[in-house]
Amino acid sequence: MLNFAIIGCGHIGKRHARQCAAWGRLIAVCDIDPARAEQLGSEYDARSYSSSEVLLDTEKAIDVVAVCTPNGLHPAHTIQALRAGAHVICEKPMAIRVTDCERMIAESVRVKKQLFVVKQNRFNPPVAAVKKMLDEHELGRIFSLQLNCCWHRGGDYYRDSWHGSMELDGGILYTQFSHFIDLLQWMVGDVRESKGYSANFAHGSDTAFEDTVAASLLFENGTIASLHCSTNSYGKNMEGSLTIIAEKGTVRIGGAYLNQLDYLHSLSGLTVALPAGNMPNDYGAYQGSMSNHDKIYQHVVEVITGGQANQFNGLDGLKTVKIIEMIYSAVR
Repeated sequence: MLNFAIIGCGHIGKRHARQCAAWGRLIAVCDIDPARAEQLGSEYDARSYSSSEVLLDTEKAIDVVAVCTPNGLHPAHTIQALRAGAHVICEKPMAIRVTDCERMIAESVRVKKQLFVVKQNRFNPPVAAVKKMLDEHELGRIFSLQLNCCWHRGGDYYRDSWHGSMELDGGILYTQFSHFIDLLQWMVGDVRESKGYSANFAHGSDTAFEDTVAASLLFENGTIASLHCSTNSYGKNMEGSLTIIAEKGTVRIGGAYLNQLDYLHSLSGLTVALPAGNMPNDYGAYQGSMSNHDKIYQHVVEVITGGQANQFNGLDGLKTVKIIEMIYSAVR
């Protein structure tokens, strides 16, 4: 049974804690807010710390560290944990700079420890079904894609928080929509270039960056895509959808979280029976992507204890950050 530790005891840290306890033992937690660390630790009979350095120096039995801190701190905490001899599960985004992703990967190779990057949307039932169709060439060549992400983030979300900071948050494509952009790379491949626009329409001084991005992408294989990402959907999350126009079929995955198959018409006439998916992550005042962390942790255990190949490694995480960095270079 694996021993887990968590760095960062906020909303996402609590979600990881449940999976650590389900798939192994949660033995230690850490947060710069000692009260928050103590509260989460007491729920799982885990020791609490306010310093990641002290936790990693003290707890010698840790097998896996889950890094659940703000985006801009992922590289430092990941490298600390790897150097302490632990495997790492890093929350999305892996980092907010490609160069930091490269440092994280290099360290995991140097110390011969696994680095996992959370890619939870890949487990959404309609997403997994469409990926299988693509892998089995049911749809033929992908001509074009359209990604629409219309979510709501109000002013309260940003006040007294790391959210909205350029150095810790990085932008809506990192914090809200990196899971969606990951799917573009996973299904189509690498991006060659991007063009587009961005603006901050409704968040004023709450953020140091845009609340809207409209961009076009050209993939290395010639596929073209458009994306529209916004945190200005009035009052609540409205849509997270992906439309694929392909040689032998057209597909639209929709809902607010890529959680339903809205349209499928293909040459093969294939119909898809989808299993029920998990509910979206619920953070009270707002919601996020579908909660598939149970499947992430199952994969982590299978890789570490069973020798399976890591399907969510650092290179996958880097590719997502590279696309986002390319888009931001074009639109900012």
